[in-house]
Amino acid sequence: MKKGYKDLLAEANALVEAVDAVEASRLHGASNVLFVDLRDPREREREGTIPHAFSCPRGMLEFWIDPDSPYHKPVFAEDRLFLFFCASGWRSVLATKTALEMGLENVCHLDGGFTAWRTAGLPVEAAPAKTKA
Repeated sequence: MKKGYKDLLAEANALVEAVDAVEASRLHGASNVLFVDLRDPREREREGTIPHAFSCPRGMLEFWIDPDSPYHKPVFAEDRLFLFFCASGWRSVLATKTALEMGLENVCHLDGGFTAWRTAGLPVEAAPAKTKA
């Protein structure tokens, strides 16, 4: 049976924990919590990001999580809560489901994404400028 994006989102939403912007703001800054910005670098440059968020473009997530991948990022092996976010919460709910399937147990996502964070008046910082080689 063919699944559309709405089916995939519904499945993911039934499985993963979502936190709203207020709860996310309570978690922000805790040493055992890492905010993971899944947005494209152009989105981050244009709109800014949540302070101290780790940038992981959505297309690299599986490769960065898997310790057997040549692209593995050690940060994903740390004992932390990984709070994923994107612009509106669609990519992040799917990414959170994928992270669970890959063995990360302590994960959640920001319901409403960066848009909800910004709308709540929470702090935003400019994304680091991309360095040219």
